[in-house]
Amino acid sequence: YRDTTRRCKELLQKGLLFVGSGVSGGEEGARYGPSLMPGGSKEAWPHIKTIFQSIAAKVGSGEPCCDWVGEEGAGHFVKMVHNGIEYGDMQLICEAYHLMKDVVGMDHEEMSQVFEEWNKTELDSFLIEITANILKFKDKDGKYLLPKIRDSAGQKGTGKWTAISALEYGVPVTLIGEAVFARCLSSLKDERVQASKLLNGPKLTQFSGNKKAFLEDIRKALYASKIISYAQGFMLLRQAAKEFGWTLNYGGIALMWRGGCIIRSFECCTRVRFHFLNSYAHFSAQRDYFGAHTYELLSKPGVFIHTNWTGHGGNVSSSAYNV
Repeated sequence: YRDTTRRCKELLQKGLLFVGSGVSGGEEGARYGPSLMPGGSKEAWPHIKTIFQSIAAKVGSGEPCCDWVGEEGAGHFVKMVHNGIEYGDMQLICEAYHLMKDVVGMDHEEMSQVFEEWNKTELDSFLIEITANILKFKDKDGKYLLPKIRDSAGQKGTGKWTAISALEYGVPVTLIGEAVFARCLSSLKDERVQASKLLNGPKLTQFSGNKKAFLEDIRKALYASKIISYAQGFMLLRQAAKEFGWTLNYGGIALMWRGGCIIRSFECCTRVRFHFLNSYAHFSAQRDYFGAHTYELLSKPGVFIHTNWTGHGGNVSSSAYNV
């Protein structure tokens, strides 16, 4: 966002209007329409509005997931915070998965069914939807793929930038910050393996409580935590607007995130308008599902693989991001 601000000022002196736009959506967004978050020289918006809104994802009665965000680097800042919220969402889902798998003792098919049911509630979102698909996805040998994925999640750095900005502007974006640290911890695979040999961890015991009630508690906790993540993200947007003198339409930003983007969630975005170590394999699966970021198998460390989870994706040749 700082680069966009600098370019806007430099190019304005040369008589040029500059737009820097955040883009979210991964593979699906590229094929069917992303969420676009343009910012920069506002005078440019009337010239590009029709083009941008025509290629953006549509929700409701055809409303485009694209509108003018704000001056200078506002578009990229909003995209950065979007990614920070994405980090938080993924961490929360992984912790819910951990509780189901290692505390309740549920199998993959059962967990997948639970996430499918949750996706029919206020948790309806892209990440919940793909989690249900990832959990039931089987490899060529007929066995579930997720347990084979190495539990070391990569990152491109945008979550880290969000946490740094929160520190810089004095905003307690705690949930996103902890999600970033969780990924950092997951990358210390060798250290975690050594520690597990030296330190006695808690023993897993058979769950003896009310399973249905416990799952409902997890669902409610997940929803409450998602709201906190979104609220903290918007707190950071508000503070940045004060710092840079931007005029941001927060309701409009939330509406842009209802479709096309990775954190798309109609319920959470509409309302905004008015983990534990062995769960990190799920991070890698999620990142590969929506962004083709690849993952490592436990049996083939150092070899990065992309799976065509949906049946209509393509192959990739890039390596994983580990910034």
